[in-house]
Amino acid sequence: MTNAEWEPATDADEQSELPLQGTRILDLTRALAGPFCTALLGDLGADVVKVETLAGEVVRQWGPYQDSESLYFIAANRNKRSIAIDIWSDRGQELLRSLVGHFDVVVENFRPGVLESLGIGHDWMSEHHPDVILASISGFGHVGPRSGEACFDQVAQGMGGLMSITGTDESGPMRSGVPLSDMLTGMFAAMGVCASLAGRRRGQSVHTSLLESVIAVLIFHGQRYLSLGEIPPRVGNDHPVVVPCGVFPTADGQINIVAGTDPQWVGLCKVLGAAELATDERFATPKKRYANKAELLREIEARLSLKSSSEWLSALTSASIPCGPINDMAQTFSEPQVQALGVVEEVKHSVLGTIPVARGPLWIGGAPTPVRRAAPMLGEHTVEILNECGYSKGTIASLRADGLVATESRPD
Repeated sequence: MTNAEWEPATDADEQSELPLQGTRILDLTRALAGPFCTALLGDLGADVVKVETLAGEVVRQWGPYQDSESLYFIAANRNKRSIAIDIWSDRGQELLRSLVGHFDVVVENFRPGVLESLGIGHDWMSEHHPDVILASISGFGHVGPRSGEACFDQVAQGMGGLMSITGTDESGPMRSGVPLSDMLTGMFAAMGVCASLAGRRRGQSVHTSLLESVIAVLIFHGQRYLSLGEIPPRVGNDHPVVVPCGVFPTADGQINIVAGTDPQWVGLCKVLGAAELATDERFATPKKRYANKAELLREIEARLSLKSSSEWLSALTSASIPCGPINDMAQTFSEPQVQALGVVEEVKHSVLGTIPVARGPLWIGGAPTPVRRAAPMLGEHTVEILNECGYSKGTIASLRADGLVATESRPD
């Protein structure tokens, strides 16, 4: 079945084919690393219950907005339900503790020590719910001199070395255009949860941090320093090892080209109408191409300047040379390949109506993981979740009257 032939599964098919169907996640996370983790678990079929304070998660106050709703929150909280609890009160914490045993996994990204202050730390979990997996995400890690400190994505990108290899000598260190350390940490945490579930290691703790996640993806940059003591330079849009690889100007714009193998290098030379470069001794091997990078780039750019981006992309694609445009958001989502993958789905939001959202990146059983729910309103599912956990209508009404929980909140 080709991508173009794929059609969304029915609700029943979605429920039965997703690997985490039947797994319940109690989501105590905020901002992005934790919510991205639990969104990925929700993509895989888990029932994710997001616990929020009565004021709602802080990201609900972050832009950009559509009407009253935070698009930041919507992007990070698909496939979840919301329950609103006054978790900073003694009675609210008692309620929270009563919910834990109804779940398979608890995911949290408080600063180390906050979970213990809520009365559901690792020791309490081990004693009262030894079968529940506790996954913890922190900024700097759960041990060490800075373990108790708050951390945000940009701090981790800088401290973990990522900013030092991003940008150019002229720009200086640069952060990634997206909160990369947050999302990497969310992915690694989700991987840890899935591994614990797959290994039936219930009660096992999972830890990761923004700092460790950034260092984990330094790959050859980090190994270069560890093995050779060399500090990698910033190379901008060029590849630090492979030549030619990077952003190249054309007659009317810029495109990405990667000729990472000898056959691709020879093919590129033919497309450029410069077959002689393939036999030029200066560029005969990958090592020589790297050593003579400046000369090689001048040769390539002089030829690329003669035609438009679309002409070059067509010729390079026909010759099987890896290449592509440099799209803005509008161009990305109108890209035929993106549309063929069905990346954007339409879902029903409680306030905004039908909205487009980007699904998760995984395909399971020949189909992409679906967006089964739009991001929830604050407390949208409080009543049904408490019902599922054995609370009567009268008790729920009492909890609400006492200000310990809140149900769905809609703007005026």
